[in-house]
This record gives sequence, C-alpha cells and structure tokens, in this order.
Amino acid sequence: MQANFQLDEIDAGILTALSQDSRRSYGDVASEVGLSTAAVHERVKKMVERGVIERFSLRVDPDQVGLRFTAFVAIRNDGGVHCRDVAPRLRDMPEVLELHSVAGEYDFLAKIRTTHARALEDVLYQIKAIPGVARTTSTVVLNTEFEERPLRLPAGPESAA
Repeated sequence: MQANFQLDEIDAGILTALSQDSRRSYGDVASEVGLSTAAVHERVKKMVERGVIERFSLRVDPDQVGLRFTAFVAIRNDGGVHCRDVAPRLRDMPEVLELHSVAGEYDFLAKIRTTHARALEDVLYQIKAIPGVARTTSTVVLNTEFEERPLRLPAGPESAA
C-alpha cells in the first residue's frame, strides 16, 4: 500500500459520489466527473489497491432493526493491563459500533447501540468485567441530528495527482 496517495480533483469527485451511495454505477459516476466508465472503474480499482477505499458498505437504519438506544461510553484503563489488550475485548462486543483511543481523562470512547436502557446496563457490566477497565462514564443520546455523513472532499490545488 502506498503511504501518501495524492488525490486529484477527479479522484475526489469519485470518492465524494461513491460515499453518498456506493451502489451508484460507474457510468453514473463517470458522467458526474467527466470521464469514461472504464476510466472510473480503473481509478476505483487503484484506490482500492492502495487502501484509499477500504470497503464498500451498507447503512442500516438502527431504529428499523430495534437498536433505538445509543450511548457514548468513556472507558478508563486501570494501568494494570495495557490498552492494546483491552481494545480487542471491546471489538468482540457486537454492541460496540465504534471505539476510539482518546487523550485526556479516559483512554477510550465507545459508541454503543442497544435495544433499551437495560441492555446498555448489561453491556456496561460486561465492559467493567474486562481486565484492565477501571471505570466507565456514559452519555445517553436523546436524539441524533445526523451521523455517518458522506465525504465531501475538496478538489483544490492541494490535491495534486
């Protein structure tokens, strides 16, 4: 994988278009960025090979599948176990959708989705049982204004090919 892949204006346009809807046809994207379908296909292939595009994914409405309860949980390590040993245990928990290593009072910030508050309580007990976890602090989401925004990459002179 190439370390510093430089995006040009067309690559930025392709990524922006596909981040809005990754099921769009290459022909549709090609007409938007002013290239042939084959050229868009080749550029996407190169971006996948270089790791710029990690994967194509599906967005599921959490409410529609019963995951109506969201919380952000700050997790503090007790110092007895390295954070690198705690993270894989959190990754194995299906309720933990995101995990970020952070600076400050806590070591991790996790985004958790469950069916209801009691289910969150169960997840918190599981987290606190992980060796190395000292404590957690939860913030319950009342309403989500937006999340998982599509990328809108700038197409300027700083993104030369």
